[in-house]
Amino acid sequence: MNLVDSSGWLEYFADGHNANFFAPVLEDTDKLLVPTICIAEVFKRIYQQRGEDAALQAVAQMQQAKTVELSPSLALNAGKISQDLKLPMADSIILATARHHQAILWTQDADFIDIEGVKFKAK
Repeated sequence: MNLVDSSGWLEYFADGHNANFFAPVLEDTDKLLVPTICIAEVFKRIYQQRGEDAALQAVAQMQQAKTVELSPSLALNAGKISQDLKLPMADSIILATARHHQAILWTQDADFIDIEGVKFKAK
């Protein structure tokens, strides 16, 4: 399984420099997990930049994969990860979700450099 964090989704939707790094993973929706925190982050950013219609279209595309809601056990694990790895809470939720589902986390967020189970591409 794979999981792409919000930075990867945003790069893909913007057709940015690293879009090709994320495209094969994002387009293989049968093997893709989407934490609901990513939906919130991506919606917010696209809503700010391009409006509600564009944000809703992006979210609809994200929901073609399997969405994962934040459960109490994931929340506890995210709290531990946040403390142990000094990650922001949203990043910790994303990493906890990937680890719980034994998924590879794909990102361009420098907070994830050198973390096991993460495929990182610099911006």
